[in-house]
Amino acid sequence: MKLKIPPVVVCALFAVLMWGVAWNFSLLHFRSLYVAGISILLGGGVALAGVVAFRKAQTTVHPQKFDGCKALVDSGIYALSRNPMYLGMAIILFGWAFWLGEMLALLGVVGFVLYMNYFQICPEEQMLKAKFGATFEKYCQKTRRWL
Repeated sequence: MKLKIPPVVVCALFAVLMWGVAWNFSLLHFRSLYVAGISILLGGGVALAGVVAFRKAQTTVHPQKFDGCKALVDSGIYALSRNPMYLGMAIILFGWAFWLGEMLALLGVVGFVLYMNYFQICPEEQMLKAKFGATFEKYCQKTRRWL
């Protein structure tokens, strides 16, 4: 797969972009450290559950090393979401927006989800469909992309 930017880096770039928005705009100020903390912990837990499931299946978590993909993981957290690692990152960014305290920063979460759908998830799904065929298609029918 010819991906140029790893998902963790994409998440970090959106976090920096959100910080820039919060720093330069103060239109809809709010702040909730409780929501921020809970979201960041929840997002980290969801992403970690995805990594653990991949490790148990002895398959790669590195999206740029698709040759190491040995199994289609569809149980555990993957029964709830086809992309729990990316979902976890989005939840972390949601919490980050609450930490920053600027409503406009939430646009970074939307941007992250749109970017990941188009540039990361769609290419991954094409490769998974080519590798696992009908098994992957059946999985897609029963499990949503995000939640």
